[in-house]
This record gives sequence, C-alpha cells and structure tokens, in this order.
Amino acid sequence: MFINLSEINLIERQAWLQHAIAPRPICFVSTTDKEGNINLSPFSFFNLFSSNPPIVIFSPARSGRTGLLKDTFLNVQEVPEIVINICDSDMVQQVSLSSCEYPKQVDEFIKAGFTKVQSTMVKPPMVKESKINLECKVIETKSLGEGGGAGQLVFAEVLCMHINESILNEDKSMIDHQKMHHIARLGGDYYASITPE
Repeated sequence: MFINLSEINLIERQAWLQHAIAPRPICFVSTTDKEGNINLSPFSFFNLFSSNPPIVIFSPARSGRTGLLKDTFLNVQEVPEIVINICDSDMVQQVSLSSCEYPKQVDEFIKAGFTKVQSTMVKPPMVKESKINLECKVIETKSLGEGGGAGQLVFAEVLCMHINESILNEDKSMIDHQKMHHIARLGGDYYASITPE
C-alpha cells in the first residue's frame, strides 16, 4: 500500500500517522491562565529533547474540527509555566476523560476526578495521583500552521521533579520501570501499558 499524504483528508492523515508512530509518551499537562482558571489535558505529541538544558517539547495541535487553538496553548501564552504529570496504567481512564473538549471555565481536575497539589516553583497545580511531576517554565512556542491539526510546539525547561518513592528501586537511586507502569498512546482508542514483562 502506498499513501500520498497530500491526497487524503486530515482525519485520515492523522489516523495513519498516529497508528504508525507509536507508542508515544503522554504529556499530561496542567496550566493556568492569568485569571487562575486551571486546565488539565493530555497530549501524545511529546518527548524529552535535551538534558542540558533539560528541555521537553509537546504540541497541543489546533483542533482538527474547528482549527481553534487549545486552551493549554492559550494559557501558556498568558502564564508561561506548566506541570507535566507522568501517567501510569492506574490513571488511563481518568486521563482519557480529561481529554474531552470542555468549555474554558470547566476544571478538568474536577471532571476527571484528580486531586490538585500546590507546586513548588510554578503556578499550575500538580496531579497528586501522578507518581512523577515535572515543574517547568515555558521558554518558547512555535506555530507549525494555521489550519486544523497544525502543531503548536511548546518548549519547556524542567525546573524540578517530584517522584513518589514507591516507584524507586531498592536503594532509591533511580526510578524502577517495573514499578512505574508507564502508559503510552497508540492510534485511535488504543494505549500501551508497560508491564514487568
């Protein structure tokens, strides 16, 4: 099969790409606007790109249906701080629920049943249920286009990490992947779950 991406519509293009490029880690990001409205949303266009300085990048792409910018991207324009809450298999249903399109004033922490914890160095709250939280400052944003599905890159520097000791190895020197049970996004409604095997 040969697929010319310029000859298929946006929905088909996104589906083929997301099914092919997988698994993708999930950036479960909390933000706030200047009025204090909190937003919590997952994005699977996300990864670590540098450790010196410690830089992560994620992309809250424009809505494929409306072409509008996501509340997350609008918030970081007003308050350039975020918390990335790393997801595990215990959280997957609630994370999926928080991805629904809610009006700006709706608090996804409440809708999805997550607990807010005050951050140490940034304004947005952390997700208590997440076993790893990265407090970050946004250092740059870059638009990849104006149409529906266009990526809106957010470059963020990790300032500090909060790690639940239950996922550390025996001598508490590093995260134990056999205890963390990371999840990642596949295509459509499918997720990958990391197990000890």
